[in-house]
Amino acid sequence: MPGDSMAKAKKPTKTRATRKPADGNRRRPASARSEAAVPATGGDSLGKYVYCVIQADAPQRFGPIGIGAKPSEVHTINFKDIAAVVSDTPLEVYDPTRENVLAHEKVNEAVMRQRTVIPMSFGTVFKTRDDIVELLRGAYDAFRDVLNKMEDKLEFGLKILWDRDVMIREIEKQDEDVRRLKGEIATQKGSTYFARVQYGRLVDAALGTLSERYVSDIFSELRDVSVASRANKPIGDKMIVNAAFLVSRDQETAFDKKLKELGARYGALTFRYTGPWPPYNFVNIRLKLERAKDAK
Repeated sequence: MPGDSMAKAKKPTKTRATRKPADGNRRRPASARSEAAVPATGGDSLGKYVYCVIQADAPQRFGPIGIGAKPSEVHTINFKDIAAVVSDTPLEVYDPTRENVLAHEKVNEAVMRQRTVIPMSFGTVFKTRDDIVELLRGAYDAFRDVLNKMEDKLEFGLKILWDRDVMIREIEKQDEDVRRLKGEIATQKGSTYFARVQYGRLVDAALGTLSERYVSDIFSELRDVSVASRANKPIGDKMIVNAAFLVSRDQETAFDKKLKELGARYGALTFRYTGPWPPYNFVNIRLKLERAKDAK
């Protein structure tokens, strides 16, 4: 296994779901998106800001925790045994400021403690209650299917970073060709251009191979304690993993334990994981209100 003999282990860092991560996994959450949402122009009219969809046989209230300068009451609009979690809000475009995003997340996190949620994209606003009922009616089967699949499942974000300079020094110790080229560059009096090019290519190839081995081994280890995973594009040279894992509630402790074991085993890597979150990376429903109207 790569990394077994490297530097002292760094314990994985975990952040509970007190705020939405600022980078990586959820800049554009894979959530239920509604094209019937109103990019409103402002004014005094009130619409319905939608946070998520849940299973609910009766109306629910979650308290005055909604988005806006004066937090409004969060409640449900129900259809059959599903419901949209909403708050009354001015018909306007909501900028994704830190305050607004945190308010959106706060509601989803509060609801998630009690129920399985299908998260809606930030800024989803409908004009009327009837619009939301039509949406739920037209997409009822799709919502029910996703709620069944996501029942009692949570998302965790995982980022793994390394120090490239440390890795390169390890490669130089282990690869004779890389070590030889480095020596030539250090001692050669004339041009070292070609030696530097070759050295760079060998190092980049070795880093790529090492990164792939780390990623393969770590994903393999986490497969037994997760339902699914999604790899997102790493950010910057230091990050080698930017992923989301779908974990059953009853496996949360096992997932946490496994990550701590991996953090101790791969001492040259830094593990950072966040959660639990609603399953942003594992839900992707595109909806149009017109479709719901046609289904009447």
